[in-house]
Amino acid sequence: MTDRRLFLAGAAAALAAPALRAAEPGDWTRLADRAAGFGQIHAVAAWVDGDEVLRRRVRGPGLGAVVNVKSVAKTWVAACLGAAIDRGEVSGLSATIGAVAPGLIPPGADPAVADITLGNLAAMQAGLDRTSGGNYGAWISSPNWVADALSREMVARPGGRMLYSTGSTHVLGAVLTEATGLSLHAQMQRRLGAPLGVEVPPWVRDPQGYYLGGNQMGLTLTGMLRFGEMHRRGGTWDGTRVLSAGWIEEAWRTRTRSPWSGLGYGLGWFLGSEGGRDFALARGYGGQLIAVGPRMVMAITSDPTQPARSEGYFGDLMEIVRAGLRLSAAT
Repeated sequence: MTDRRLFLAGAAAALAAPALRAAEPGDWTRLADRAAGFGQIHAVAAWVDGDEVLRRRVRGPGLGAVVNVKSVAKTWVAACLGAAIDRGEVSGLSATIGAVAPGLIPPGADPAVADITLGNLAAMQAGLDRTSGGNYGAWISSPNWVADALSREMVARPGGRMLYSTGSTHVLGAVLTEATGLSLHAQMQRRLGAPLGVEVPPWVRDPQGYYLGGNQMGLTLTGMLRFGEMHRRGGTWDGTRVLSAGWIEEAWRTRTRSPWSGLGYGLGWFLGSEGGRDFALARGYGGQLIAVGPRMVMAITSDPTQPARSEGYFGDLMEIVRAGLRLSAAT
């Protein structure tokens, strides 16, 4: 049974379980007050069954502003992979870089690079040395970001342990650009943004013109919520099919695990459970977050210049998410 089916089973079980005390508006207000006490938070909003229960700006840009969601972009890149598979432009998760975009592989790359699958890239299991963390600055200073990422040492077996790396999703975005004939920005806007009624502004591109796959894109709080709600509904928004239900199942199936937070990781989503209720997270540096539960979607924006470590601010945010999951079960 996939994690997505477990997700749906958990939702059905919640309906059949003995009734909890119904959550009241004051409960969500107290949750917002608690979140407002965190020094890095900018805004928080939540929907339950598609209805807004919370929207609070604490500091920073206004509620309707486009903000840098950092690595939440990685989840959108993974969704673009799902859209390309749904359209038959890519054969599936097992399609390899060598088969789809061999011209992106630089001379001298490890021969195993050609066999890295698009699923490996989306799941952070490429096996290549990371471009994130302390390696990030040198990577984006290189003259060719795709070639630099693919020229790195193979430090693990592709499909094995998690190696969180923006280079992996950047390569994925470049591969999808070659496969679809559309820039990553065009894919996001036409295939995700347009059906959601969300504007995705252009963002940073590499020296070869490929949009940075996995960082620096901007969204509004509402755009974050709609993306999460579309996933919660199994790939539909306002009666329109955006992504296939099969893709959502694949995206929410645990493939590896974060060595820092301990959360599972699927295709662009961190995965966990709270009180028997599964949840999925799109997470960006500084505390940018989309959380999806059986009934709840929550979006949080934060100071993008400060870290949000698992044992620090991100841990605080997880308390808010877990409390929201409990409240939504009682709403």
